[in-house]
Amino acid sequence: MINNQKMSFHLWKRGGRREQSSLRPSKGVSLYLALMTMSIFLALALGISVISFSQLKMTRTIGYSVTAFYASNTGIERTLYEISQGARIGGHYAETLENGSEYIADIIGPGPTCSAPNYCIKSIGIYKDTKRAIRISR
Repeated sequence: MINNQKMSFHLWKRGGRREQSSLRPSKGVSLYLALMTMSIFLALALGISVISFSQLKMTRTIGYSVTAFYASNTGIERTLYEISQGARIGGHYAETLENGSEYIADIIGPGPTCSAPNYCIKSIGIYKDTKRAIRISR
């Protein structure tokens, strides 16, 4: 007999006795399993997207780093040119380049911050909050 509330089964046990067992139909199990499966897939998708976005940000930052390094190199080259034209120790050079990067370069004399016999040049390149520095000794 099938009823909306419960189903009855007759079970035969050893010894010939008959027992009656009632089981309630399992309503909502499929919905529960579907929700659990969807939750797992959603968690996986969110995890993968977080990793992807962090990799994208890192790749962009690497490009900014290269641009900042080249700006710093430009500062070194400019300072070497100024030295060849007679610039003295203590000179300070800064410029914003066409691509939006900038450099700040200083000529440092021998002393506690420069172990070179003549001078050191320190140049810092900056591009979109990324800084890279180069220091040379002569």
